[in-house]
Order: sequence, then C-alpha cells, then structure tokens
Amino acid sequence: MSHGDYLPGSISPAQAELVEAETYADYQAAAAAPAMAAAGARQLRAGGGVALAVAKDATGFWNRVTGLGFAEPVTAGLLATVTEFYRQQGIAAVTLVLAPSLLPPDWARLCEQLNISLAGPGTVKLARELAAAPARAADRPAGLDPSLRLGPVAAGLAREFAEAKSTAFLGPAAPGAYLREASAGLIGRPGWQSLAVFDGAAVVATGSLHVVENVGHLFGGATLPGYRGRGAQSALIDARIAAARAAGCDWVIAETSVTDNPSLRNMRRAGLRPYYERQHWTWRDGPDA
Repeated sequence: MSHGDYLPGSISPAQAELVEAETYADYQAAAAAPAMAAAGARQLRAGGGVALAVAKDATGFWNRVTGLGFAEPVTAGLLATVTEFYRQQGIAAVTLVLAPSLLPPDWARLCEQLNISLAGPGTVKLARELAAAPARAADRPAGLDPSLRLGPVAAGLAREFAEAKSTAFLGPAAPGAYLREASAGLIGRPGWQSLAVFDGAAVVATGSLHVVENVGHLFGGATLPGYRGRGAQSALIDARIAAARAAGCDWVIAETSVTDNPSLRNMRRAGLRPYYERQHWTWRDGPDA
C-alpha cells in the first residue's frame, strides 16, 4: 500500500490503540469466572495498556500486550513490570503489539537486554470516519448470498454463536472452554453488539462491534470454511458500520494482517483505510523459551 493511502485523520493512535486494548480486556472479562479460573486467565493494566494472560491457551494468541506506552514511556522498567506479570502466571512467551510511534530510541538495546525479537507479519490499523460521511448504500448489508441471512444474535443463540466463532478461527478441534465462554458472554453485554450470518437456523459467520466512547471497534469477524466467499463478512462489516453510526460513533477501527488477505480487501471496500502498520514482537523468558 502506498503512503498516499494512509489516513490523515483526527483519531489519534493513542485512541485507536486504547480502544483495541479495552476491547480485548472486556472480551476476556466476558467469560464466566469458572472458565477464566480454569484457563488461568488474568490481566494487568500498565503503561496505559492491557496485558492479557491465559496460561492454558494452546494457541498463544491470548498472551498479548496492547496499548502499552501511552500513559508512560516504554522503558526497561515498564517492560520488566509486564514480563514479571507473565512469569508469575508461568507464561514464557508473549506477543507485544506496539504502535510504531511509541518505540523508544533505545528499542534495539531493550530488545537485546530483555530477549525480545521480531515476530512474523505485523498488523495494519484501519479506520473510517463516520460523522462527516452521509449514510450510503455501502453501509447496509449487500452482496450476501441470497440463501443466507444476516441478523442480531439473540441471547438464546449465545452458545451457537460462540461455537461457530471458535470453530471458524481455530478449527473443529478448537481448544478450551474459555474462548467459547468469552464469546458467549458478549451477547447482551453492555457496549457490545454481535451479529451473525445464518444458514437456516445455523450460525455460519460472526462479527461483533465494541463501542468505546465515540469509537466502534470491529471485532471477531469469522466465517466457517464452507461458507467463505459468499459475502458473509462484507455484509457483517457493513452492518456493524451502520450499527456504529446508529450508536453515535464518529469512527470505526479494525486490525488485520499487513499481508494482502480477504479481510483487508473487505474492509477497504467498506471504506476503512489503512492508518498505520505495526510490527509484532515476542518476549521470551530466556533464550530457549
């Protein structure tokens, strides 16, 4: 993507990152207490960000730090506070998602000192301003396979929603009750709206909107393998943008891989524009972790 594609915008990186951090924190908190305890789920607020720990997460995805460095600079001391939190949970590898503007001048030295290394493809933050843009056809669900339908997720479908989301992300052998409990807990939770695409009564694609002040965060878009390429995610993105506008949001934000992928293309078709790219970093507790 070219530099000219980047959003000049008036939403700050701090706001965009902290909304994402709040989304992950509240998602974790949506799980029932027994499921959180069984999974070893904890969180720490430090440096303006949120460190999530899930000791029994086989995927490693949920051991991540987001929004760090806005309340105070990223220093060896702040990183030591965060890494000690993970040591106490028995977690030896963690993903650090840091906005590029927050990396300190001595970042290379800190990486060497604390055993932090670059980790695979990063993510791109996308945003779309809503307040200045009139409603248009692209904000309404369109292009969905006519055999499918889109609608809100009622409380009685919370488990089906959670099962479909977990399976779409991780496969039919998705580990642990924790992720399903967290997803099910979103239904009816204040600040959240969850929608699904249905084939008859079956949930086949999912997407949630988390509203933090005047920003709507597009979260958890996933489609079961047999239903991909039939317009489900485009419809869910459009519907959530419309829901964000109805909720009084001025912006919607989202993240996806920096590499070209269907999610990125769907978001761009819906009017979201790349704002900035983030590299991901991995902290390991010792060189052999």
